[in-house]
This record gives sequence, C-alpha cells and structure tokens, in this order.
Amino acid sequence: MFIILLNYIKPIEVVEAVIPAHIEYLERYYQLDKFVLSGRKSPRTGGVILCQAKDKDEVWAIIAEDPFYLEQVADYDVLEFLPTKAAAGLERYLV
Repeated sequence: MFIILLNYIKPIEVVEAVIPAHIEYLERYYQLDKFVLSGRKSPRTGGVILCQAKDKDEVWAIIAEDPFYLEQVADYDVLEFLPTKAAAGLERYLV
C-alpha cells in the first residue's frame, strides 16, 4: 500500500483549471481498483491518495499519467506502508 502526497507548486487558479482532467484520472484508477481513498489537504495545499500497487515503480507509472503531474501543477512524495490492522470492511487491504 502506498500514500501519495501531492503538494501544489502552482497558484490555485492553475490547479483548478486542471481539476476536471485530474478527476477523470482518479476515476480511471478507482475503476482499476488501484485507488482506495483520495482527497484534498486542509489547508488546500495539495492532496492525498491511498493507492494499492505491487511496488513503487507501478505507483510512479500511475503518477506519470496524472494531469497534475503532466501539467507540472504538483510535486509528489510516495510513502510505502504495510497495513496490518484495518476497520471492519477494509480487511482486504491487509498484508
């Protein structure tokens, strides 16, 4: 499991112009069962995506398709973690 942290590097007006394409990108990876959760940071300085992938190379390949990445709107940090405990209904994500 991976946590993808997005940090906006362009003004929010530029970010907002790319949001419709970014939402389509998110939907595609939810349909492929790669994304588990996503949302904005508060305050609005970026976002967070919980992603299930086999390795960091796969995560970076997925990121490379994000319009925020392609338009250089955000920087990315990727953190890997091994989920060993989950709330009811989320057990399928445990290692």
